[in-house]
Amino acid sequence: MKVKGTTARLLALTVTMVSAAAVLRATEVRVPVPLHEPLADLPARIGGWQAVQDAQLDKETLAELRADDYVSRTYVSQGVAADLFVGFWASQQQGDTIHSPMNCLPGAGWQPLSKERTKIDAGGTLIDANRYVVQKGLDKRLVLYWYQGHGRTIASEYWSKFYLVADALRLHRSDAALVRVIMPASAGEVEAEQQGHAFIRAFYPVLDQHLPK
Repeated sequence: MKVKGTTARLLALTVTMVSAAAVLRATEVRVPVPLHEPLADLPARIGGWQAVQDAQLDKETLAELRADDYVSRTYVSQGVAADLFVGFWASQQQGDTIHSPMNCLPGAGWQPLSKERTKIDAGGTLIDANRYVVQKGLDKRLVLYWYQGHGRTIASEYWSKFYLVADALRLHRSDAALVRVIMPASAGEVEAEQQGHAFIRAFYPVLDQHLPK
């Protein structure tokens, strides 16, 4: 019987993740690659966006995340808030790999309304990203996120695992980052997307200076 749709995707992801775990164990990648600068040192003002709040994750979330560094910060421009999260893993080992942020949102009460891939022009760099719209009650949000490492941005979780394996074999490196931006979308998805892209255009060149190539 031919496997289709969701079952096929889950099977492919399972095989990819098992393969990634096996290769990481076999290659014994142990030397972490440090950030150029701590993520907490990202500027409080980026373009026309001003940081207004830093959030600290609780112990349970940190234990589940297993990131080596992170920043969770809200920036505001002209009354619009952009919620930024960047997590960095200096060396991904078996059991310590990056997980999709969409695994967490339903557990927090957010229901997905739509999902697709998108391209974000970040000042000459074209970012491959995921575009999700989620809602909880009357609150609607636009979620943009991607995986980043070694000078590339990746939307697909499958391809992020593929490059994890390839880079572990080729470079003996498994460092990577997860970047997520959440925008309010109750006033409209088009406006939220424009505002999200504007924030990312201002933010991405600064982030790129912190991450190892």
